[in-house]
Amino acid sequence: MSLQLRQGWDAWPNIVAICYTMLGWVAGIFLMMRPQFGWNALGVLLTAHALVYSAYLVHECAHHCVFAGAAANDRLGVLLCWINGASVADYARLKKKHLRHHSDRLDVVTFDYRAALAAAPGWLRGGVLALEWAYVPAVELMIRGMIVVAPFKYGSAKDRLRVMVILALRVAAFVALALVCVKAVLLYALAYLIFLTVMRFMDAFQHTYEVFPSRSLAAAPADPLRNRRYEYENTYSNLLAVRRPWLNLIVLNFSYHNAHHAKTGTPWYQLRGLHDSLYGSADPQLLPFRDLLRNYHRHRVARVMSSDYGSVAESGSRASGFIGAVGVSFLTAV
Repeated sequence: MSLQLRQGWDAWPNIVAICYTMLGWVAGIFLMMRPQFGWNALGVLLTAHALVYSAYLVHECAHHCVFAGAAANDRLGVLLCWINGASVADYARLKKKHLRHHSDRLDVVTFDYRAALAAAPGWLRGGVLALEWAYVPAVELMIRGMIVVAPFKYGSAKDRLRVMVILALRVAAFVALALVCVKAVLLYALAYLIFLTVMRFMDAFQHTYEVFPSRSLAAAPADPLRNRRYEYENTYSNLLAVRRPWLNLIVLNFSYHNAHHAKTGTPWYQLRGLHDSLYGSADPQLLPFRDLLRNYHRHRVARVMSSDYGSVAESGSRASGFIGAVGVSFLTAV
């Protein structure tokens, strides 16, 4: 296995990002165990941000943007999934499904959660919508629950054993932490909800693709309308800041989404330069962060059961009709 970094050892941004993620996660948990409230608050934010970085580094690994060899990228991806909780899913399937998102130009998901909620008892559906109104990412938690259950319904004996072992190890780790500090477990749960909220906000406004629910790893039926032009016109760059581009490092430059789709093998630290060279600050696919934040609040309940993501206008308040997506995370497409 080659551990040579993809861009050589001059690719210090990957080294820094990986070290920050690992050390930040451990340090955040330690700070949540301290008696002082201030350290606890810092620990929650540090842990949540380390989880965000772990997720986007998984995305980098899926596109082979960290190491020179596929095997090394996959091993790091699996390790990072253990940090952010995606380890319950099979990493190979997660990677394959995400790459299908690019090749099929669809939001390829494993579970049609809308159909599940529509068929659920009214009290359950109402409870999920109430939690979403209160900014609790209930749909994301529900989908992760489906991932745990799926191997017992569709998978092999090996799949079921893998899930049981992983769950046992994770439960044992949290029990051990609780024996030392119950408060840290509760604060970790808060950090995890913040992590999910950041991820789902970014995912909500990056595409107006069709949703394609499928457990299969096979390609979706071909459609000549889903060409490169369609990909560009239905992909959006939701920069956290245009004039202060360093702020986009908060989400590891994942906000330069059109640039990522244009050249998927470009590592995160080169996406800003690629975006500037391809599109610049006047790109029509660049949507204002302030408008998207307003939409995230305004449509937080409506988007849960909406059959489409809405639309983006050509002029004026362009994002006002952009309802956004739910449940399209690459961490849950398995």
